[in-house]
Order: sequence, then structure tokens, then C-alpha cells
Amino acid sequence: MIRGQTPQFPYLIGIVGGSASGKTTLIKELAARFSMQQLCVISQDHYYHPLHLQARDEQGEVNFDLPTSLDRQRCLADLRSLIEGRPVRIREYTFNRPDAEPEEHILEPAPVIIMEGLFVFHYREIAEMLDLRIFIDAPQDLMLSRRIERDYRERGYPEEVVRYQWDHHVAPAYKAYLEPYRDSSDLIITNIHGFERALNVIASHIENILSWKTVSA
Repeated sequence: MIRGQTPQFPYLIGIVGGSASGKTTLIKELAARFSMQQLCVISQDHYYHPLHLQARDEQGEVNFDLPTSLDRQRCLADLRSLIEGRPVRIREYTFNRPDAEPEEHILEPAPVIIMEGLFVFHYREIAEMLDLRIFIDAPQDLMLSRRIERDYRERGYPEEVVRYQWDHHVAPAYKAYLEPYRDSSDLIITNIHGFERALNVIASHIENILSWKTVSA
């Protein structure tokens, strides 16, 4: 046990990291090692407010990198529902693709719940519920190059748009709402060339948690 205590269930893990630090990849690979009956992943990406409710900067561009860009109360309510053993129904957020049909996801309660997103640690009411805090990091220039590639492939953003968002929204938000929580995290992963060893450590920890669940059942 990382905290040296008998776990309470469900066991809550928070994962945060800068944009394009590798959160989504790590969580997908981690989730693939466990069943839905063992592990539930809830992403803050599904809780963005509609575009017309988003704040805009002085150039009129939507800023998705503010804590107010998410429906904080709905995010908390869904997490509490999962903790209390109730399934949650959410709809995928499609960002700048208004014609895309959002997928619907049903999240089932599980003994281990992971919440990931930019503001998991910044939202105090959520941070205080966590049993384990994981921070994924990478050099800023590397995260920017990954974001340029990702946003063009997944969202159709040209490079100049990505760079504008990075300079005016993403980098300032990292300094204000993520970096302050880095050194107080339980585990820091620096993702430059990959995170296979860290992935194995986290998976082993979850297996240990689940073994406690089996023993206590």
C-alpha cells in the first residue's frame, strides 16, 4: 500500500497532467489490464459546458483551460453516484465538431475508480476524496509538439490555432491550476520516452487493492 493503510472501497485514484502529457494513453493501457467489474474510469473531458457558456479571451477565442469551463457540480455528482454504487450515464463532448453525434457512455460502479482531467486536484471537493494522486508530466516543448499532432488528427485544428491556444490558454492554465499540485502528488510520472515501468507499478498497486477487496468480501 502506498499510504500504508487498509483501503476503503471504492478506492479513488486521481490522475492529472499537462495537455498531451500522456494521460489518455496511460489510462487506456491501464484500463485494458482490468475488467469493468474491477475498474471504472471517469474523465472530466465529458463535463465541458456547451460552447455558448464557455469563457472567451480578448480575441473572442473560447478558452477550454479554465476551471469554469467544466460543469463542476455535475462532475462531482456523478463521482458520488459511482461511490454510492449507482451507474452513471454521460455523453461524449465533441469540442469543435457540432455535427458529430456524441457517443453515450454508461459507467458502472467498481471497487477502484479513476478520475482523470485537468482540474481533478484543483477542485478541492474532489481532491479531498482521493486515496492516491498521480501527476503525469513532460517537458513543455514535447507536450506542445504532441498536442499539435493530436489536435490536427482528432479535432482538425491547424497548427497556428494550437500554438495560439498553447500560448494564451494552455501554458498559463498549467502554471495556475496544475503545476502547484505536482510536488504534493503521491506519484509523479515524467513521460518523455514512455511510462511502461510506471504503468506496471500502478497496475500492481491496483491489483493489491483488489486483493484486499477479495479478502474483505
